[in-house]
Amino acid sequence: MAHLFIFGLGYSAKRIKRSLERIGWTVKATGGEGDIPFADTAAVRAALARASHVLSSVPPDGGLDPVLESYGDALGHPWLGYLSSTGVYGDTGGAWVDESAPTGSGRRSARTECDGDWLARGARVFRLPGIYGPGRSAIERVREGKAHRIDLPGQVFSRVHVDDIAAGVIAALDAPPGAYNLADDRPASPNAVIEEASRLLGVAPPPLQSLDEAGLSPQGLAFYSENRRIANGKARRVLSWSPRFADHRAGLVDCLRRSSL
Repeated sequence: MAHLFIFGLGYSAKRIKRSLERIGWTVKATGGEGDIPFADTAAVRAALARASHVLSSVPPDGGLDPVLESYGDALGHPWLGYLSSTGVYGDTGGAWVDESAPTGSGRRSARTECDGDWLARGARVFRLPGIYGPGRSAIERVREGKAHRIDLPGQVFSRVHVDDIAAGVIAALDAPPGAYNLADDRPASPNAVIEEASRLLGVAPPPLQSLDEAGLSPQGLAFYSENRRIANGKARRVLSWSPRFADHRAGLVDCLRRSSL
């Protein structure tokens, strides 16, 4: 039976759920839009007993993984999945990084520990860079006047369209355990993404600012403290997956089209 249980029905997990339901899967989930409250232990454990596959998109909380802490003893399923972050690689100075690289040198220490715990359980761990898609992209930030262009020459990052995450997870349903980077093919600077969104919307891009002038939140400042390019070769080889949206240009065109529907 094709039956997936998802811990944490967030932006990416919802797309995975819809994609699987279209091909006949049964999908149940915790989360604000899920079927079962995370704290309803009896209901969660009953759902886990019926599931053939389990996926977690729940981030660390207080340095611990809430799913493993609460339900780790019930996760004996042959297929486990975990949505992690490429932040586990830390700063590479803009260099390419793949799954063979060491983890734990960056600001995401708790995420790194959870990533390792899921790998130790034989999970497929999907390491994701900047996630975007319809309703959550540079298109919306430019429209809402929340976009910034920061004067940081050489700053570059990878990203992944939410539909490509769903496709990657589905491609891994028959794949061996391990870590998989799901990222686009052509990393670009954050400024290039904002400039392309502005071009598509027919507006002037926001002015170039220093980090101090931008008045970013601590989370925003932390984003600019790391610089790396994410290699997706393993996912291409092992999963026979490739991003439908190979770069931010293709992805933003899709976001704009779907925001206008």
